[in-house]
Amino acid sequence: MLTNRIDAVIFDMDGILIDSEPVWQLAEYEVLAGLGLPIKPEDIHDTVGLRIDMVVDYWYRRFPWDNYDNGAVAKQIVDGVVAHILAEGVPMKGVIEALDYCKQQGLKIGLATSSSWAIIDAVLDTLKIRDYFDAMESAEHLAFGKPHPEVYLNCAAKLGIAARHCLAVEDSFNGLIAARAATMQTLAIPPAHEQQQARWAIAHVKASDLTVLPTLLAAQD
Repeated sequence: MLTNRIDAVIFDMDGILIDSEPVWQLAEYEVLAGLGLPIKPEDIHDTVGLRIDMVVDYWYRRFPWDNYDNGAVAKQIVDGVVAHILAEGVPMKGVIEALDYCKQQGLKIGLATSSSWAIIDAVLDTLKIRDYFDAMESAEHLAFGKPHPEVYLNCAAKLGIAARHCLAVEDSFNGLIAARAATMQTLAIPPAHEQQQARWAIAHVKASDLTVLPTLLAAQD
């Protein structure tokens, strides 16, 4: 249940606006396995929501490899994700309707993601949704990515809305922690295979897709 008035909605990107999480996971697995890491595809779930340099660092600390170059490995993964988005990217269920509703209600709309600007540009241009957003923030060049709250706090500041009056929409647990740490209201939309996990109880509201957003926001009027 939402407990504060909502004046802005801040969306995560991967897994909320576009179904790119499986692409991220495939690209990460292929690149990391190609480096000789003894990992399975399902192991990639451990790093969902983290910034790409943090992902590469996480796996290097677990399974160090020769000639470590975080930036080169990260770029290889990002390039694969961008190519897929440009070729096949489509909005997730309820995205356009949710953005339209927020705009019609006069709510500020923000984007707060751990993804790089290259990924952001690919998503916004492919889905043709750039003009909906009043502020966009990436954790790409911040000292810390999610689960640190900085990217959410920066987005709220750019929107000119107090964090407690922002609703953050997240699909990853790391992102949810970041939004809660920023003192925002939260709507969690976990992947289908995680919907029944007890940890999502820390969200103010949990749903299966974005079609719930107009009803959720209308209920506070």
